[in-house]
Amino acid sequence: MGKHKYTLITGASSGIGYELARLFAKDKHNLILIARNIDKLQEVKVELMSNNIDVKILSLDLSKNEDIEKLFNYIKINKIEINTLINNAGVGTFGDFKDILWEKEEELIDINIKSLTKLTKYFLQQIIKDKNGGILNVASTAAFCSGPRMASYYASKAYVLNLTEAIYEECKNTGVKISCLCPGPVKTGFQGKAGIKKSEAAKKYLMDAKDVANIAYKEFNKGKLIIIPGIKNKLLVLGNKFLPRCISRKIILLTNKK
Repeated sequence: MGKHKYTLITGASSGIGYELARLFAKDKHNLILIARNIDKLQEVKVELMSNNIDVKILSLDLSKNEDIEKLFNYIKINKIEINTLINNAGVGTFGDFKDILWEKEEELIDINIKSLTKLTKYFLQQIIKDKNGGILNVASTAAFCSGPRMASYYASKAYVLNLTEAIYEECKNTGVKISCLCPGPVKTGFQGKAGIKKSEAAKKYLMDAKDVANIAYKEFNKGKLIIIPGIKNKLLVLGNKFLPRCISRKIILLTNKK
């Protein structure tokens, strides 16, 4: 990859974002890593620089417009070209929709939808101009159904999936890869931060972030549009297509325990 070309990864300090950063670093991609926790980012930077690449870290809160503008200004000032964008940052809320504070729902919308859309729109033209690289948006198997007690989260991931599919069609024959990663529940800090309590049956479907990232990296490089890691998750998504939506909602309500 060229000296001024970088792969930008949001939510890169842990979980899927961190594991993807390790894979891109191994393949000699220069990296810009974004997360809120600067201490964790610094640890990741030290680790990944052993691959003889340049690693830049930015502690930003992508729910804030001013922080997104800081990112854009940083890119301009340093004359950096983003060759690949990984929109991995995301948050969740848990509970009955009527009971969740609006501030938490607004933060979810700002990170899961607004910042993802803004970053995709900002960098897409440059990526198309290069006729190389691509964009990987991280959604979830939640994108394929509605989710009682996680209403806004499921809806936000459906938005990400639909947006990515549309952009994929628009970008055919441009030479860039457009993919949407739709993992099921993953063993990361996401569940705890969102206050999610899964049933024992649902816990059996948890995958390791490393395994999800390995599958995502391989399929993204092949140019696959929708990436669903794990045979169990593929079967769940397939089965959901044949279930009446009223039954699907009831099943999810049972798995998302209070």
